[in-house]
Amino acid sequence: MSARQAVMDAARDGLVYLPIGGAGEIGMNMYAYGCQGKWIVVECGITFGNETTPGIDVITPDPAFLEELGDDLLAMVLTHAHEDHQGAVAYLWPRLRCPVYATAFTASIVRARLAEAGLIDAVPIEELKLKGALELGPFRLRLITVTHSIPEPNALAIDTPHGRILHTGDWKLDPDPLIGATADEAALRELGDGGVLAMVCDSTNVFVPGCSGSEADVAEALVEVVGRFRRRVGVACFASNVARIESIAKAAAAHGRDVALVGRSLWRVTEIARSCGYLAHTPAFLTEHDVGLLPRDKVLFICTGSQGERASALARISQNDHANVVLGDGDAVLFSSRPIPGNERAIAAMQDRLAGLGVEIVTGQDAPIHVSGHPARDELARLYDWVRPAISVPMHGTHRHLIEHAAYARSLGVADARIVTNGAALRLAPGEPEIVGHVPVGRLGLDGKRLVALDDGLMAQRRRMNYSGLAFVSLPLGRPGEEGLPSPRVTLSGLASVDELDGLVEQIEAEVARIAARAAKRQRGTEETAQEVRRAVRRLCGRLIGKKPVTEVHVFRL
Repeated sequence: MSARQAVMDAARDGLVYLPIGGAGEIGMNMYAYGCQGKWIVVECGITFGNETTPGIDVITPDPAFLEELGDDLLAMVLTHAHEDHQGAVAYLWPRLRCPVYATAFTASIVRARLAEAGLIDAVPIEELKLKGALELGPFRLRLITVTHSIPEPNALAIDTPHGRILHTGDWKLDPDPLIGATADEAALRELGDGGVLAMVCDSTNVFVPGCSGSEADVAEALVEVVGRFRRRVGVACFASNVARIESIAKAAAAHGRDVALVGRSLWRVTEIARSCGYLAHTPAFLTEHDVGLLPRDKVLFICTGSQGERASALARISQNDHANVVLGDGDAVLFSSRPIPGNERAIAAMQDRLAGLGVEIVTGQDAPIHVSGHPARDELARLYDWVRPAISVPMHGTHRHLIEHAAYARSLGVADARIVTNGAALRLAPGEPEIVGHVPVGRLGLDGKRLVALDDGLMAQRRRMNYSGLAFVSLPLGRPGEEGLPSPRVTLSGLASVDELDGLVEQIEAEVARIAARAAKRQRGTEETAQEVRRAVRRLCGRLIGKKPVTEVHVFRL
C-alpha cells in the first residue's frame, strides 16, 4: 500500500491531522484535517525568500496532496489575516477551488489580494461572525476569540465523530489588547470540561519565560519614547498590527505631531480596518507627500520595512532613495517590532545604514515599545490548564520549538505529546495516536508571474550562477581546412571587473579557437566539441581567477 493510500484510508476510518506547511518552521502555515474521507484545510500562508532563493520573494506550500482530493476538500478556513496564514490564497486557490471561510477583517484582506490577482469574482469567500460556527461534512467548527497582534484572531474548536480538536491559530493572553475582546476564557474552559482529544498549538514563544505582555503597556511606552525627540520620528511596525498603529497615532498626538503613512501595505490595511469599524477615533493619516512643509518636530512617519525588506519604505529611506522622505542627523526611528527568524541580518544592515545617516535607533531592547503576539510559557500553562487535552500537537515553530513544546506539555500533565512535521499524517483516533504515512510536501516560489517548484534544480542553478558567474560561448565550426570562419565569441557575466574583462575574454577566446581548430581537423561532432569547450573554459577560468562559472556553449556549423 502506498503512503498516500494509507493516509487516505486513515482519514476515511478515523481522524487525521496533516501539516502541509508551518510544522518545523515559522511561517507558510497550512494544516489539513481528514475525517470520513472528507478534508478541510486551515490556513493558506506564505513565507519569504532570501539569498538562497535568488529571484524568489514569495514562497508557498506545495498543495499537491490537497489538489488531488478534488471535491473531498470541503473548505479552507482562515484563523486571521497575517500573511503567513492567508497570503497564499490568491496563488493556490486556482489549484484547490474550494470555498474560503474567514471573519470580516480577514476576508477583506484576502479580497484585496484577490483583486490584485484578478480573482475577486472567482473565489467564493464566506464571512463568519466572531464566535460564529459552521458545519462542513463531518466537521463542526466554532470560532473562539483569542488575542493576537491583528484584529479578529480566532482559535478553532473542531468537533468530529472521533473527538474534538482545538486548533489555536496564533494567540496570546493579552489582558488589555486595545482592539478587540480579550481571549474567551469561558469558552476555552467549557471546551476542556467537555473533553478535548487534541490541542494543535502555537509554539513560537515556547522558549520565552513569563508572559508576552500587553498592547496597553506598549501604548504607554510609545508616548514616553516619542516625547524624547525634537526632530522627525519614524516608527517601523507590522502593517497588520492595527492596535499598534492606533497607539502610535495617539503617542504622536500627545506630542502635537501629525502622522503620515509611508508604505502601500499600511494604507491598504488601515483602509480595510476603518471599513470594518476599527480606528474609528483615529484622525485621518497624512500621505508622505503632505508633510514636506511641516516642522520636523511636528511629524511622525509610520513606515513599512521593520523586517529589512529590500523594497520597503524604510529600506529605501535608509539608502537615501525615497522620493518623499529623508531622515538625517537628530531624527529617530523606533522599531516597534521584533525580527522574524531569518531576517536579522537584513534588519541589522538597514539599521546600520540609518545610523550612518545620523538617525538614532530605538528597538524593543532599548525600551518596551514592542510585545509579541504569541504566548510565552506562563500563557501556555494557563491554556493547558483550561483545555486539558489528551494529546498535545505543537505547530508553528521550528523543530527545536516543537520538541521543547512537547516536553513542556508533558511537564504540565498532558499524557501524550506528538511531534509532527510537514508531510507526516498523524491519526488522532481511533486508538493510540500514530503516524500512518507521509505525503510529499515542498515549496513553490513565485518566479515572475508563475509558481515554480523550489526543489527541481532551478534554484541550485541560479545559486551557481549567482556565486560563480556565467560564461557564454558562441562557436562557429566549418569543414577541415576551411578558412575565413568568424572567430569564437565569449560573453562573461559576474566574473570580472570592467578593467580585467577584456583581457580575460581575449584569453578564453584564444583557447576556444585552438579547440575549434583541433575539432575541425579531427572532424568531431558539435556536441563533443561543445563538451570539450565547456570543460576548457571552466578549467581556464579556475586557473586565472579561481572561479568555475556556469558555462553555456552554442556550437553551430556554417
